[in-house]
Amino acid sequence: MADTLKLYPARPEKVYFYGTCLVDLFYPDAGMAGIQLLEREGIEVIFPDDQTCCGQPAWTSGYHDDARAVARRQLDLFPEDWPIVVPSGSCGGMMRKHYPQLFRDTPDQERAIEIAGRVWELTDFLLNVCQVRLSDRGEPVTVAMHTSCSARRELGLGGTGPELLSQLDRVTVVEQARAEECCGFGGTFAVRHPEISAAMVTEKVDTLTATGARQFVTTDCGCLMNIAGFAEKQGHLLRGQHILSFLWERTRDEAGEEGAASS
Repeated sequence: MADTLKLYPARPEKVYFYGTCLVDLFYPDAGMAGIQLLEREGIEVIFPDDQTCCGQPAWTSGYHDDARAVARRQLDLFPEDWPIVVPSGSCGGMMRKHYPQLFRDTPDQERAIEIAGRVWELTDFLLNVCQVRLSDRGEPVTVAMHTSCSARRELGLGGTGPELLSQLDRVTVVEQARAEECCGFGGTFAVRHPEISAAMVTEKVDTLTATGARQFVTTDCGCLMNIAGFAEKQGHLLRGQHILSFLWERTRDEAGEEGAASS
């Protein structure tokens, strides 16, 4: 389902920032880090106040009418022809890949298609539109990388996170076994199939722990909440962080001034 041919826009003056529910409720630091990274690249960030859920939980649970009702409220948020950046492969995948299908044969079809074409997952946008160049200001550290299934399979972004991390010369990234396997979250999947989800996250935590890293970073808050929460509950020393928070912390100086050079 990943884009076969992706045409990146020129670096814009402004973008819309779609924060996602999990960023809003659990990881606001990841949203703020994403905004700060964009602003450091000279881009004005517009955060629509009325944004809510993208509709993905209802969509993947088969409640398509409910998903449309929720998603339709988002269609009015982006009137100007600016890119829409999303700090999540899951929500980004829903908006970019599934909105055209969700609104097919409805009065909102053309608008949904137009908006979908402006949606970009934020690590992809930073790397391939902003062409960000990062200067590492942190202490040496070893981390493992987990890329969400939606980012990897729907959006074809298995490499953006590792490529951004590779710019940090004091960060060693270790590869987990079976890195492409799901952590077991899957939105409502974890609620509807808790035993299967628990088995999957157990294996994911085991493979991350086996790397020897005490920290992992991920592009999606759902994966972060699932993996880090399970690791903490089981008493593992492994801790997690959204990649945007990790990048911002390591590339800003102590005074909060610019810590990266734009291309």
